[in-house]
Amino acid sequence: MKTLRALVSLLVCCLPAITASAQDSNGLELVESARIWDGAPHNAFTDLIRFQDRWYCVFREGQQHVSSDGALRVITSSDGWKWNSAALITSADSDLRDAKITTTPDGRLMLAGAEAMNEPITHKHQSLVWFSTDGSNWTQQHEVGDRDNWLWRITWHKDKCYGWGYGCKSSDRGIRFFESSDGKSFNRLIETADVEGTYPNETSMVFLGDDTCYCLLRQDGRPNSGYIGKSKPPYTQWDWKSLGVRIGGPDMIRLPDGRFLAVVRLYDAPVRSSVCWLDPENGTLTEALKLPSGGDTSYAGMVWHEDRLWISYYSSHEGKTAIYLAKVKVNGR
Repeated sequence: MKTLRALVSLLVCCLPAITASAQDSNGLELVESARIWDGAPHNAFTDLIRFQDRWYCVFREGQQHVSSDGALRVITSSDGWKWNSAALITSADSDLRDAKITTTPDGRLMLAGAEAMNEPITHKHQSLVWFSTDGSNWTQQHEVGDRDNWLWRITWHKDKCYGWGYGCKSSDRGIRFFESSDGKSFNRLIETADVEGTYPNETSMVFLGDDTCYCLLRQDGRPNSGYIGKSKPPYTQWDWKSLGVRIGGPDMIRLPDGRFLAVVRLYDAPVRSSVCWLDPENGTLTEALKLPSGGDTSYAGMVWHEDRLWISYYSSHEGKTAIYLAKVKVNGR
């Protein structure tokens, strides 16, 4: 019976791939999609990386979308479809949230997240990082950035890493830009970014070979349109363009041919996670492929591997909020 349910689930996940392939006019085709983890009551907020010829997917698990028992789960796979737990990072006094994973210049895994204190006294939120050489054994946590400023995603470029931190207090809703040489001590490059809106927050960055940096920004409050930013070293001045559409949980990638893709939550009905073409110069975001998703969904991780785009994300479209992996074929121009 368990095998039958798994087969039915996989078939349901793959049905949209047939539709997408038949009607595709945007160069994307859903090749495969499957649920890869649902061990906790609520499984969400993913990221994905390939490290030492293995896949690593990280996410938060807990009783609910927000709950005092939030922990960061690390799972690993050799083929991308059969997964095992590699580590579980917990906290006795906080809700660990929004796992992000990257590699350092010296070849270690770097896991980033934030803790929401269960009984805040001096602060409510603190950004954290951990390091590992094998994905299973992790260092003690290191506090990074500023308290009550969420360093949401950290991106390495050459010998430094960068990240935007957004204010967690209603009295401080701006975003700050940080840099670090070791991933533990961060310096502020920008105290408050000059971008329109009352609540800029989640970000994803891509650095080019000439050191140009693009930033995809979620914007809530007023206005609630996403933005694309562009900057060059020393990254203290940014040009921002409104995308004209509300987005959540952004992640973006630059393909080998130079085109940009983003996976975001789109809020017009039905709410969904979608792969979108992004034109950073013209400031346009064009939906290309809806992933099998709905309800509580978003927060993707992306890896380009063997001429396919691999995407981790979470969704509740099958009833339970679970972790999914999709494989997407990207056709030429």
